[in-house]
Amino acid sequence: MSAFGNYVAVAPLYLLNKLPLRVLYLFSDLVYYLVYYIIRYRRKVVRTNMHKAFPEKSEKELRAIERDFYRRFCDYFVETIKFYGMSAEEVGKHMEFTGLDKVHEMLAKGRSCVCYMLHTFNWEYVVSLPLYIHDENTVAGAIYHKLRNPFFDKIFKDMRAQYGADNVTMKNTLRRIMEIVKNKQKFVYGFISDQLPKIEAMNHWVTFLNQETAVFTGAEKIARRVKASCFYMRMTRVKRGKYVAHFELMVEDATTWPENELTNEFFRKAEEDIRREPASWLWTHNRWKRGRAHKEAFEQYIAARKKELAAKEEAGN
Repeated sequence: MSAFGNYVAVAPLYLLNKLPLRVLYLFSDLVYYLVYYIIRYRRKVVRTNMHKAFPEKSEKELRAIERDFYRRFCDYFVETIKFYGMSAEEVGKHMEFTGLDKVHEMLAKGRSCVCYMLHTFNWEYVVSLPLYIHDENTVAGAIYHKLRNPFFDKIFKDMRAQYGADNVTMKNTLRRIMEIVKNKQKFVYGFISDQLPKIEAMNHWVTFLNQETAVFTGAEKIARRVKASCFYMRMTRVKRGKYVAHFELMVEDATTWPENELTNEFFRKAEEDIRREPASWLWTHNRWKRGRAHKEAFEQYIAARKKELAAKEEAGN
Protein backbone atom coordinates (compact mmCIF):
# COMPACT_ATOMS: atom_id res chain seq x y z
CA MET A 1 0.00 0.00 0.00
CA SER A 2 1.28 3.50 -0.90
CA ALA A 3 1.91 6.20 1.72
CA PHE A 4 -1.19 8.03 0.50
CA GLY A 5 -3.22 4.83 0.75
CA ASN A 6 -2.01 4.29 4.31
CA TYR A 7 -3.17 7.74 5.38
CA VAL A 8 -6.52 7.32 3.63
CA ALA A 9 -7.02 4.00 5.43
CA VAL A 10 -6.15 5.42 8.84
CA ALA A 11 -8.18 8.66 8.54
CA PRO A 12 -11.55 7.06 9.50
CA LEU A 13 -9.87 5.36 12.46
CA TYR A 14 -8.51 8.71 13.63
CA LEU A 15 -12.03 10.19 13.51
CA LEU A 16 -13.50 7.20 15.36
CA ASN A 17 -10.80 7.58 18.03
CA LYS A 18 -12.30 10.96 18.95
CA LEU A 19 -15.71 9.49 19.76
CA PRO A 20 -16.69 8.38 23.28
CA LEU A 21 -16.42 4.64 23.86
CA ARG A 22 -20.15 4.36 24.55
CA VAL A 23 -20.77 5.66 21.01
CA LEU A 24 -18.15 3.31 19.59
CA TYR A 25 -19.99 0.38 21.17
CA LEU A 26 -23.06 1.35 19.12
CA PHE A 27 -20.80 1.31 16.08
CA SER A 28 -19.51 -2.11 17.19
CA ASP A 29 -23.08 -3.45 17.27
CA LEU A 30 -23.55 -2.35 13.66
CA VAL A 31 -20.19 -3.75 12.58
CA TYR A 32 -21.09 -7.07 14.20
CA TYR A 33 -24.05 -7.57 11.84
CA LEU A 34 -21.92 -6.62 8.86
CA VAL A 35 -18.96 -8.85 9.83
CA TYR A 36 -20.99 -11.85 10.98
CA TYR A 37 -23.98 -11.96 8.65
CA ILE A 38 -22.81 -10.16 5.48
CA ILE A 39 -19.03 -10.48 5.15
CA ARG A 40 -18.94 -13.68 7.24
CA TYR A 41 -15.36 -12.91 8.16
CA ARG A 42 -13.47 -16.18 8.71
CA ARG A 43 -16.69 -17.81 9.83
CA LYS A 44 -15.67 -21.14 8.31
CA VAL A 45 -12.39 -21.11 10.28
CA VAL A 46 -14.17 -20.14 13.51
CA ARG A 47 -16.85 -22.80 13.05
CA THR A 48 -14.30 -25.53 12.24
CA ASN A 49 -12.16 -24.60 15.26
CA MET A 50 -15.13 -24.66 17.61
CA HIS A 51 -16.33 -28.02 16.33
CA LYS A 52 -12.86 -29.47 16.93
CA ALA A 53 -12.57 -27.91 20.38
CA PHE A 54 -16.07 -28.72 21.65
CA PRO A 55 -17.34 -31.95 20.03
CA GLU A 56 -19.60 -32.46 23.06
CA LYS A 57 -21.59 -29.26 22.45
CA SER A 58 -24.75 -29.05 20.38
CA GLU A 59 -25.04 -26.91 17.25
CA LYS A 60 -27.25 -24.50 19.20
CA GLU A 61 -24.61 -24.09 21.90
CA LEU A 62 -21.82 -23.61 19.35
CA ARG A 63 -23.80 -20.96 17.43
CA ALA A 64 -24.43 -19.04 20.64
CA ILE A 65 -20.69 -19.05 21.46
CA GLU A 66 -19.90 -18.11 17.87
CA ARG A 67 -22.20 -15.08 17.89
CA ASP A 68 -20.93 -13.97 21.29
CA PHE A 69 -17.35 -14.28 20.04
CA TYR A 70 -18.00 -12.04 17.04
CA ARG A 71 -19.63 -9.43 19.26
CA ARG A 72 -16.54 -9.40 21.49
CA PHE A 73 -14.29 -9.40 18.43
CA CYS A 74 -15.99 -6.23 17.17
CA ASP A 75 -15.74 -4.69 20.64
CA TYR A 76 -12.01 -5.46 20.54
CA PHE A 77 -11.81 -3.54 17.28
CA VAL A 78 -13.41 -0.35 18.63
CA GLU A 79 -11.68 -0.62 22.02
CA THR A 80 -8.32 -0.80 20.27
CA ILE A 81 -9.15 2.25 18.16
CA LYS A 82 -10.05 4.21 21.29
CA PHE A 83 -7.03 2.87 23.20
CA TYR A 84 -4.56 5.00 21.21
CA GLY A 85 -3.96 8.14 23.27
CA MET A 86 -6.10 7.03 26.20
CA SER A 87 -4.93 8.56 29.48
CA ALA A 88 -3.52 6.42 32.27
CA GLU A 89 -6.52 7.33 34.42
CA GLU A 90 -8.96 6.31 31.71
CA VAL A 91 -7.29 2.98 30.89
CA GLY A 92 -7.41 2.17 34.61
CA LYS A 93 -11.20 2.19 34.35
CA HIS A 94 -11.05 -0.58 31.75
CA MET A 95 -8.09 -2.71 32.85
CA GLU A 96 -7.41 -3.96 36.37
CA PHE A 97 -4.41 -6.07 37.41
CA THR A 98 -4.58 -8.40 40.41
CA GLY A 99 -1.89 -10.61 41.93
CA LEU A 100 0.80 -8.00 41.35
CA ASP A 101 1.98 -8.37 44.95
CA LYS A 102 3.51 -11.72 43.95
CA VAL A 103 5.18 -10.15 40.89
CA HIS A 104 6.75 -7.47 43.09
CA GLU A 105 7.84 -10.17 45.54
CA MET A 106 9.73 -11.99 42.78
CA LEU A 107 11.29 -8.74 41.56
CA ALA A 108 12.40 -7.96 45.12
CA LYS A 109 14.17 -11.33 45.13
CA GLY A 110 16.06 -10.28 42.01
CA ARG A 111 14.08 -12.44 39.58
CA SER A 112 12.72 -11.42 36.21
CA CYS A 113 9.19 -12.52 35.32
CA VAL A 114 7.94 -14.35 32.23
CA CYS A 115 4.16 -13.99 31.95
CA TYR A 116 2.27 -16.46 29.77
CA MET A 117 -0.78 -14.98 28.05
CA LEU A 118 -3.56 -15.94 25.66
CA HIS A 119 -5.17 -14.02 22.85
CA THR A 120 -8.17 -13.30 25.04
CA PHE A 121 -10.01 -9.98 24.86
CA ASN A 122 -8.75 -7.43 25.35
CA TRP A 123 -5.09 -8.31 25.38
CA GLU A 124 -4.09 -4.87 24.06
CA TYR A 125 -4.93 -3.28 27.44
CA VAL A 126 -2.21 -5.38 29.10
CA VAL A 127 0.46 -2.99 27.78
CA SER A 128 -0.65 -0.57 30.51
CA LEU A 129 1.14 -2.87 32.99
CA PRO A 130 4.23 -0.59 33.33
CA LEU A 131 1.98 1.89 35.17
CA TYR A 132 1.83 -0.62 38.04
CA ILE A 133 5.41 -1.97 38.15
CA HIS A 134 7.05 0.03 40.93
CA ASP A 135 10.66 -0.96 40.37
CA GLU A 136 12.96 1.49 38.60
CA ASN A 137 15.36 -1.30 37.64
CA THR A 138 12.70 -3.35 35.85
CA VAL A 139 11.78 -3.23 32.16
CA ALA A 140 8.12 -4.08 31.54
CA GLY A 141 6.61 -4.86 28.17
CA ALA A 142 5.53 -7.55 25.75
CA ILE A 143 6.75 -9.71 22.90
CA TYR A 144 4.87 -9.03 19.68
CA HIS A 145 4.66 -10.25 16.11
CA LYS A 146 5.73 -7.52 13.71
CA LEU A 147 3.08 -6.48 11.16
CA ARG A 148 3.94 -6.70 7.47
CA ASN A 149 2.83 -3.14 6.76
CA PRO A 150 5.51 -0.82 8.29
CA PHE A 151 3.03 2.08 8.58
CA PHE A 152 0.50 0.14 10.66
CA ASP A 153 3.28 -1.65 12.54
CA LYS A 154 4.53 1.75 13.75
CA ILE A 155 1.02 2.80 14.79
CA PHE A 156 0.54 -0.34 16.86
CA LYS A 157 4.04 -0.09 18.30
CA ASP A 158 3.45 3.52 19.36
CA MET A 159 0.08 2.61 20.85
CA ARG A 160 1.54 -0.28 22.84
CA ALA A 161 4.40 1.91 24.09
CA GLN A 162 2.26 4.83 25.28
CA TYR A 163 2.49 3.81 28.96
CA GLY A 164 6.18 2.95 28.84
CA ALA A 165 5.94 -0.65 27.66
CA ASP A 166 9.05 -2.09 26.01
CA ASN A 167 7.74 -3.84 22.91
CA VAL A 168 10.06 -6.44 21.45
CA THR A 169 9.64 -8.33 18.19
CA MET A 170 9.75 -12.11 18.39
CA LYS A 171 12.90 -12.10 16.26
CA ASN A 172 14.77 -9.84 18.70
CA THR A 173 13.48 -11.30 21.97
CA LEU A 174 16.58 -13.18 23.12
CA ARG A 175 18.92 -10.38 22.11
CA ARG A 176 16.88 -7.80 24.04
CA ILE A 177 16.61 -9.98 27.14
CA MET A 178 20.32 -10.69 27.24
CA GLU A 179 20.92 -6.94 26.91
CA ILE A 180 18.70 -6.37 29.98
CA VAL A 181 20.54 -9.06 31.92
CA LYS A 182 23.92 -7.58 30.92
CA ASN A 183 22.75 -4.20 32.26
CA LYS A 184 21.90 -5.89 35.58
CA GLN A 185 18.21 -5.10 35.15
CA LYS A 186 15.12 -7.27 35.49
CA PHE A 187 12.15 -7.63 33.18
CA VAL A 188 8.45 -8.41 33.25
CA TYR A 189 7.40 -9.49 29.77
CA GLY A 190 4.12 -10.83 28.48
CA PHE A 191 4.43 -13.74 26.05
CA ILE A 192 1.30 -14.50 24.01
CA SER A 193 2.09 -18.13 23.28
CA ASP A 194 -1.11 -19.69 21.94
CA GLN A 195 -0.70 -19.39 18.16
CA LEU A 196 0.75 -21.73 15.55
CA PRO A 197 4.56 -21.83 15.20
CA LYS A 198 6.21 -21.77 11.80
CA ILE A 199 6.72 -25.27 10.47
CA GLU A 200 10.47 -25.26 11.18
CA ALA A 201 9.73 -24.39 14.83
CA MET A 202 7.19 -27.18 15.38
CA ASN A 203 9.26 -29.15 17.89
CA HIS A 204 6.91 -29.73 20.84
CA TRP A 205 3.35 -31.02 20.86
CA VAL A 206 0.53 -30.99 23.41
CA THR A 207 -3.08 -32.08 23.44
CA PHE A 208 -4.96 -28.79 23.43
CA LEU A 209 -8.74 -28.51 23.00
CA ASN A 210 -8.90 -32.13 21.79
CA GLN A 211 -6.25 -31.59 19.12
CA GLU A 212 -2.62 -32.63 18.83
CA THR A 213 -1.13 -29.15 18.72
CA ALA A 214 2.32 -27.80 17.88
CA VAL A 215 3.24 -25.06 20.36
CA PHE A 216 5.81 -22.35 20.99
CA THR A 217 8.44 -23.14 23.64
CA GLY A 218 10.42 -19.91 23.39
CA ALA A 219 9.02 -18.37 26.57
CA GLU A 220 10.08 -21.41 28.60
CA LYS A 221 13.55 -21.53 27.04
CA ILE A 222 14.15 -17.89 27.92
CA ALA A 223 12.76 -18.33 31.43
CA ARG A 224 15.06 -21.30 32.03
CA ARG A 225 18.07 -19.48 30.61
CA VAL A 226 17.76 -16.54 33.06
CA LYS A 227 16.14 -18.50 35.94
CA ALA A 228 13.05 -16.30 35.74
CA SER A 229 9.84 -16.68 37.68
CA CYS A 230 6.90 -17.74 35.51
CA PHE A 231 3.36 -16.46 35.82
CA TYR A 232 0.12 -17.32 34.09
CA MET A 233 -1.88 -14.18 33.31
CA ARG A 234 -5.57 -15.00 33.43
CA MET A 235 -7.69 -12.46 31.55
CA THR A 236 -11.38 -12.15 32.50
CA ARG A 237 -14.06 -9.99 30.94
CA VAL A 238 -16.08 -8.61 33.84
CA LYS A 239 -18.48 -6.68 31.63
CA ARG A 240 -18.39 -4.80 28.37
CA GLY A 241 -15.26 -2.66 28.41
CA LYS A 242 -14.01 -3.93 31.79
CA TYR A 243 -11.25 -6.55 32.07
CA VAL A 244 -9.21 -8.06 34.89
CA ALA A 245 -5.79 -9.66 34.41
CA HIS A 246 -4.75 -11.88 37.32
CA PHE A 247 -1.13 -12.97 37.82
CA GLU A 248 -0.88 -16.55 39.04
CA LEU A 249 2.61 -17.74 40.00
CA MET A 250 3.46 -21.00 38.26
CA VAL A 251 7.03 -21.42 39.53
CA GLU A 252 9.58 -19.16 41.25
CA ASP A 253 12.55 -20.54 39.28
CA ALA A 254 11.88 -22.00 35.84
CA THR A 255 14.89 -24.31 36.05
CA THR A 256 13.32 -26.29 38.92
CA TRP A 257 10.73 -27.84 36.59
CA PRO A 258 11.46 -30.54 33.97
CA GLU A 259 11.94 -29.35 30.41
CA ASN A 260 8.68 -28.52 28.59
CA GLU A 261 6.58 -28.85 31.75
CA LEU A 262 6.02 -25.08 31.97
CA THR A 263 4.79 -25.06 28.38
CA ASN A 264 2.51 -28.03 29.11
CA GLU A 265 1.15 -26.33 32.24
CA PHE A 266 0.44 -23.13 30.34
CA PHE A 267 -1.70 -25.00 27.82
CA ARG A 268 -3.52 -26.87 30.58
CA LYS A 269 -4.44 -23.56 32.20
CA ALA A 270 -5.22 -22.01 28.82
CA GLU A 271 -7.70 -24.76 27.99
CA GLU A 272 -9.40 -24.35 31.37
CA ASP A 273 -9.87 -20.64 30.71
CA ILE A 274 -11.09 -21.08 27.15
CA ARG A 275 -13.67 -23.62 28.32
CA ARG A 276 -14.72 -21.26 31.11
CA GLU A 277 -15.11 -18.26 28.78
CA PRO A 278 -14.99 -19.56 25.18
CA ALA A 279 -16.27 -16.41 23.47
CA SER A 280 -13.23 -14.41 24.61
CA TRP A 281 -10.56 -16.41 22.77
CA LEU A 282 -9.39 -15.51 19.25
CA TRP A 283 -11.08 -18.23 17.19
CA THR A 284 -10.35 -16.57 13.82
CA HIS A 285 -6.75 -17.84 13.94
CA ASN A 286 -6.41 -21.02 11.86
CA ARG A 287 -4.73 -22.77 14.79
CA TRP A 288 -4.69 -26.34 13.46
CA LYS A 289 -4.01 -25.83 9.75
CA ARG A 290 -0.65 -27.64 10.03
CA GLY A 291 -0.04 -30.85 11.93
CA ARG A 292 2.62 -33.48 12.45
CA ALA A 293 2.28 -34.75 8.86
CA HIS A 294 3.22 -31.29 7.55
CA LYS A 295 6.26 -31.22 9.82
CA GLU A 296 7.37 -34.68 8.65
CA ALA A 297 6.91 -33.70 4.99
CA PHE A 298 8.96 -30.55 5.58
CA GLU A 299 11.79 -32.52 7.22
CA GLN A 300 11.79 -35.02 4.35
CA TYR A 301 12.00 -32.16 1.85
CA ILE A 302 14.92 -30.55 3.71
CA ALA A 303 16.76 -33.89 3.93
CA ALA A 304 16.24 -34.57 0.20
CA ARG A 305 17.37 -31.05 -0.68
CA LYS A 306 20.54 -31.40 1.39
CA LYS A 307 21.27 -34.73 -0.29
CA GLU A 308 20.73 -33.18 -3.72
CA LEU A 309 23.06 -30.25 -2.98
CA ALA A 310 25.73 -32.59 -1.57
CA ALA A 311 25.56 -34.71 -4.72
CA LYS A 312 25.95 -31.64 -6.95
CA GLU A 313 28.92 -30.44 -4.90
CA GLU A 314 30.58 -33.87 -5.13
CA ALA A 315 29.97 -34.03 -8.87
CA GLY A 316 31.52 -30.57 -9.29
CA ASN A 317 34.69 -31.71 -7.55
